Amino acid sequence: MRATLSWTTSTHHTRHTAHERGREATREGVNAVGVTIIGVSIAVPEPYGRLLQDRRAGFGDPAAHAIPTHITLLPPTEVLREDLPGLDRHLARVAAGGRPFVMRLDGTATFRPVSPVVYVRVAEGDAACGELQEQVRSGPVARELQFPYHPHVTVAHGIAEEAMDRAQLELAGFSAEWTASGFALYEQGPDDVWRQLRVYPFATEEPPALPHQHTRRVTAPR
Repeated sequence: MRATLSWTTSTHHTRHTAHERGREATREGVNAVGVTIIGVSIAVPEPYGRLLQDRRAGFGDPAAHAIPTHITLLPPTEVLREDLPGLDRHLARVAAGGRPFVMRLDGTATFRPVSPVVYVRVAEGDAACGELQEQVRSGPVARELQFPYHPHVTVAHGIAEEAMDRAQLELAGFSAEWTASGFALYEQGPDDVWRQLRVYPFATEEPPALPHQHTRRVTAPR
């Protein structure tokens, strides 16, 4: 499988060569050679997802309604369409080995000045996300990240500084908590809208415990 960075990283959303060649040219090339752009993430559930998406749009971010509110596990990555079945099996295996965990969002932060991003902080569940993204970002989509993984929920990206400041201030008191029960695979369409392809639920049962082994003290003969 061919897996390459498309146009962002999972943390600082830095633009790369494929995007710089021009959006239309990239889309035509993707369609011509049977390549698509996919990503894997944990969806922020309702009502929080829609609320943050609407607030992002209100800050003037044009990408707000093209990107479902999420925590990234695998950033946008180009793959061959013929390799999607193998990716599906890989993600299903990762999910089967996972267990639900608590996600809690609380407050805001920013990647500025390194990158023009304001985000809602992951206050709980960050360690579980880190372990999960390492498993997802392996096998058929093994790749390195440009920056250390930092789970977050983007609420403003690449807009005017005043609007970025407003997003960071107005959502500073935002908090939400839920149990993450799985993750999803998304595909970016020719219209730049990300659409869900499949949900991968975690296993809900704990693995069977090993039988307790009783030990017996043995006294060596004298």
